[in-house]
Amino acid sequence: MSFRFLLCAFICALLLAGCSSSPKLSDSSKYARVDPAKRQPVMKNALSYIGTPYRYGGNHPEEGFDCSGFVNYVFNKTAKVQLPRKTSMIASVSRPVSKSALKNGDLVFFNTSGPYTHMGIYIGNNQFVHAPSSRNNGKVRVDSLDSRYFAQRFTDARTLFIQ
Repeated sequence: MSFRFLLCAFICALLLAGCSSSPKLSDSSKYARVDPAKRQPVMKNALSYIGTPYRYGGNHPEEGFDCSGFVNYVFNKTAKVQLPRKTSMIASVSRPVSKSALKNGDLVFFNTSGPYTHMGIYIGNNQFVHAPSSRNNGKVRVDSLDSRYFAQRFTDARTLFIQ
């Protein structure tokens, strides 16, 4: 075989190897990792936005928040972690915890119009802070997990914090 043919075959092999799929992430590496020392600051920061208006697609206090924009903004400002923009995607980068093991700063998810369609930040005493839609008095506020509305729609509890 000619040198040119071998060189061409080698280059093609390198190019094909470069196009192969990347390795899958292990279960532990797909999760966001937040220092547990940030639990209280996350909670306090979240509470500082009470009264901020709801805005679909909103992710900043000056324009208003939707639920995932609120959570994303709080964690970005407080813990310097960038989360996905959709509620279901945030669920996918967080680890499940039991409802009874919730701690300040953990995430709570609800089925308001489908699985993982609403979320908030747990603040203790079975309460959470969230950005409800404009049809539900749309301002960032605190609600109880025990309220009839949220108790019936509770889906999951998850955490971004390192265990």
